[in-house]
Amino acid sequence: MMRAWILSMVLVLCGSVVATGLILKGDPGTAAALLAAFLVLAGVNSPLIFPASIGALEAQRRSMADGRPVVFWRPGCTYCMRLRIRLGRGARRLHWVNIWQDPEAAAVVRAANDGDETVPTVVVAGRPHTNPDPRWVREQLPPSA
Repeated sequence: MMRAWILSMVLVLCGSVVATGLILKGDPGTAAALLAAFLVLAGVNSPLIFPASIGALEAQRRSMADGRPVVFWRPGCTYCMRLRIRLGRGARRLHWVNIWQDPEAAAVVRAANDGDETVPTVVVAGRPHTNPDPRWVREQLPPSA
């Protein structure tokens, strides 16, 4: 679990060091702006943005049982963040698989994308869709119970 926070912690630490240096040089305005930018980057790359990842096999098993799409993603991916943010609360109704944590997931994505690890790759009813429109993904969700 701690590994998921490493990038966010490094961004906060770097932002703090840069801001401290700028404050010591007498530029607190720029320091505050840069620190805010680093904090935003840390938040966007934190586990708070994405629902908890599960393994590829577990996601596929769950998807077969409940009909929900599986999203293969990786930290730092701009398109994955766009999909997650545009789905809003509906994102929690998908099964999210981090391809950097699961080698089987990375293999599934490579098989779907001619050997490339292109994410987000969304699997709906066994068919992969690379970087689909968030509205389309929302339409693929089964009705809420």
